[in-house]
Amino acid sequence: MADKHIKQKALLFYIITIFGFALLYIPLGRLIIFSFNDSRRNIIWKGFTTKYYHKAFYNDEIRDAFINSLLIASFTSVITLIIGTMAAIALWRFRFTFKFLYDGIIHMPLVIPEICLGVAMLIFFYAINLNVLEWVWPLNLLNILCGHVLLCLPFVVIIIRARLNTYNRDLEEASRDLGASELQTLYLILLPFLRPSMIVAALVTFTVSLDDFVITFFLSGPDTITLPVKIFSMTRFGVSPEINVISTVLMLLTIFILTCAALLHTKKDNNNDK
Repeated sequence: MADKHIKQKALLFYIITIFGFALLYIPLGRLIIFSFNDSRRNIIWKGFTTKYYHKAFYNDEIRDAFINSLLIASFTSVITLIIGTMAAIALWRFRFTFKFLYDGIIHMPLVIPEICLGVAMLIFFYAINLNVLEWVWPLNLLNILCGHVLLCLPFVVIIIRARLNTYNRDLEEASRDLGASELQTLYLILLPFLRPSMIVAALVTFTVSLDDFVITFFLSGPDTITLPVKIFSMTRFGVSPEINVISTVLMLLTIFILTCAALLHTKKDNNNDK
């Protein structure tokens, strides 16, 4: 009787799991398939073609939006990795007054609704007029970059601190006994230990920044359109095959980056077990 009850629970679990995966992946599969559809209406299948990929890749507005997205995501990944790693080490190593407050402030972007962050940063950047630096091309994206750094910073801190929790401080003591300074211990012992997590954190923040829409929508201007914002603007005139093409490329790029991060994380765990 107990075995039958367990089998019924297992069957129910499998059904719910299959339904969940179908609900998630069938629309994504349809999006990829219809990116090759030879029809402007994109409702029914009319035939196979790759002309919309060619059209999308040679569209100057789409290319500029994609370059902007890659540029912002790259800068965001580097900046958040530096700041987040230092913050994670400081919160892990030192004890100071109101440490819980600093910890909460760093993780606050994860719990505050993203639309509230977008509105708040829009008002803030409008007040300080950060766009006075627009004569330098990368800095005309500075508003969006600052917003993405704020959004992605907690991810780096969480990933790095999780790695630090497995760190053996005896390695530092041995390093000092052998005559190494604090700086040498940091570069030769701690940072190499953190390297796998730093790579994973960089990939995750790159993906989050690349896919972000809400904060980017509030902070972008006519000359700083990113790919998610461009896709949104194109959907107002209907879902064309070009939108399917852009969405497919963006989704496959995101899946590739997250797969690399997952493989690195798995490899790190296997090395820890050894």
